Amino acid sequence: MSMQNKIKPEFLSFGAEVKRLRVAAGLNQQELATAVNVTRSYVTLVECGRTRCRRDFAHRLDRALKSGTGLVEAWDELLESIKSVKYPEHFANFPKAEQSAIMLRAYEERLVHGLLQTGAYASVLLGDEDAVKNRMRRQEILERTPRPVVSIIMDETVLYREVGGPCVMREQLKHLLELSIQEKVRLQIAPIRYIRNVWGSFAIATRPDHKQVAYAIKAWGGETTTDPDEIAIAAETFVILQSEALNVRDTRDLIRKVMEERWT
Repeated sequence: MSMQNKIKPEFLSFGAEVKRLRVAAGLNQQELATAVNVTRSYVTLVECGRTRCRRDFAHRLDRALKSGTGLVEAWDELLESIKSVKYPEHFANFPKAEQSAIMLRAYEERLVHGLLQTGAYASVLLGDEDAVKNRMRRQEILERTPRPVVSIIMDETVLYREVGGPCVMREQLKHLLELSIQEKVRLQIAPIRYIRNVWGSFAIATRPDHKQVAYAIKAWGGETTTDPDEIAIAAETFVILQSEALNVRDTRDLIRKVMEERWT
């Protein structure tokens, strides 16, 4: 069994949150280590999920990172979740699941998926500098070691739906092409047609322990679930989408065509 498989997903989620807040505070690992009076290697272990720190250490991190009680609360959630056979509802938070996932699958019907957006495209959608920075930091999982397998299918209309003007769209489509050739990234476009059982955007994150968390976009917001039956429906729908979508090579050809013909 590899070391990655031995790491508890709850530790990975907590470590990812520590790293996110550290980066947001503009600190490197050594600077944070000095601020909380530990070695840099210990900060590395915490961020990689290879150790479970004490609650008082989480409190010291909150003070150093000026994060209120965010990490103490995350530590409390971690403790509760490892006591439970299944993930408790308050822990089934999709962004946290995404950060430690070994595989991510998603379908987007209206917009470029958040992990694939450029800063300019995200700025038009979010209209808030801090929100854009958070979205860009979220994309760091694409460069993580080991990298997760990322398979994303988007409706063809996403390529034509103008967000921010032709220059923003051309840059965005060029970015999609660049990402589509990265290791472990699989990007497909679903042609404009009716596809059975597809009613909206959704995502599935597979954790290191192979438990899964799904997220679906509703008219009134998002809904996260760990229910096996609901996740099975989402997984089956994704398989149907894969069978109907263009393969990765034809997807690249279509993106190039739309970029040159529509967004010049």
